[in-house]
Amino acid sequence: MTRTTVGARAMRSRGRGNSIDGFTLIEVLVVFVIVAILIALALPSYQSALRRGNRADVKAIMMESAQYMERYYSTNKTYAAASPSSAVSPKASSGAAIKYNITATTAATTFTLTAAPANSQTSDTCGTLTLSNTGAQTAAIGGCW
Repeated sequence: MTRTTVGARAMRSRGRGNSIDGFTLIEVLVVFVIVAILIALALPSYQSALRRGNRADVKAIMMESAQYMERYYSTNKTYAAASPSSAVSPKASSGAAIKYNITATTAATTFTLTAAPANSQTSDTCGTLTLSNTGAQTAAIGGCW
């Protein structure tokens, strides 16, 4: 090899050795912006799914309470002194934050169960859910019941 060839090779290798591998600040910012946009699009859908799940839980508790009320009525011929076992959703034993407060309004021959949203569930468009002894439910607003 001639001197010039060796020198050119040395220059090329030094050039490669001085390059810094990694991401530029612009590339990192673009990734952050894309992630932020994806989160902004996904978060409302996720929160809506949580609200629907909480609503399904309270409906199940209300149906269970209605069955209890009916059993009580068939034994005692009155709803007056009956009280459902769970007054909150999720049930108090689960340790989770309360999503609905459940109340029972009773008379001798009728009852109405009411589930009022609480805490994070207050933003639910369905609002307060009711169930009576006849099976009548709150007006169905877009699939609330």
